Amino acid sequence: MRGTVTAVASAAAVIATLAVAPSAQASDRWSLNGTFTATSNGEWARTNDVFRNEVSLRSIWTISSQCSYPGECTGTVNSDLGWTAPIYATGSTWYVKHIVPNWITCPDGTTTVSGLQVFRFIAATPDGASADPSSNTLVGEDITTGASGSCGRSPSLYITMPFKLIKQG
Repeated sequence: MRGTVTAVASAAAVIATLAVAPSAQASDRWSLNGTFTATSNGEWARTNDVFRNEVSLRSIWTISSQCSYPGECTGTVNSDLGWTAPIYATGSTWYVKHIVPNWITCPDGTTTVSGLQVFRFIAATPDGASADPSSNTLVGEDITTGASGSCGRSPSLYITMPFKLIKQG
């Protein structure tokens, strides 16, 4: 009887070890970690759905994230532009949201309004033509929106630009 109990306990320990080890390795595969070059392409910007050149923006992001399951990830982004924001993934899509203080100046020239900037991106082939979960290139869009009613205007201002994130090194 003791031999059977010991064998069952040993088997349970081995199964528990095997069940934990792959998920720890797999979560590293799903997460985004490291230093990335982030580029918002202003040449293809749309302001309230009308194409209009905007300033392109390039920055360096340091990302630290962890995943509990594929597509269930959370972490932090630190930008060399001076902001820090949470990052999360749902499905295969990553999101970063942060407030841009003094985003636009109202026509009166004395008031500024903050905007909500949302980056949405997925891993893709370097040319962005198709999804590739193992790629170090992520593509998507950078959308910044002002609050409705700001500057005395009811419709909110929003600007959308193509976005690319490339892992350095």
